Amino acid sequence: MPGLIITLLVVGLIAGFLARLLVPGRDPMGIGATILLGIVGSFIGGFLGYVLFHHDKSQGFFQPAGLLGSIIGSVIALLIYRSMNGSRRHGVMGGRRRGIFN
Repeated sequence: MPGLIITLLVVGLIAGFLARLLVPGRDPMGIGATILLGIVGSFIGGFLGYVLFHHDKSQGFFQPAGLLGSIIGSVIALLIYRSMNGSRRHGVMGGRRRGIFN
């Protein structure tokens, strides 16, 4: 069990870091968020691998992926995070908040 947790953390760190490196733009997140991004990406990659290739049917669709699937899933998770976070960052007025008189 501790080996699984350590493996998830290491693969999550590598996949999250490579996803942040591959997707252009600034992502102000710390190491914990990078590891979480990689772990979430690993499960996204495992789901996509199951859906596309029906590999490991006995384990079900919710499973961790290999390193390549984890990187692909992390890129997808990062793009989803940016699209959800970007709409909140800019507000309704498009970039800067305006008061009543400006």
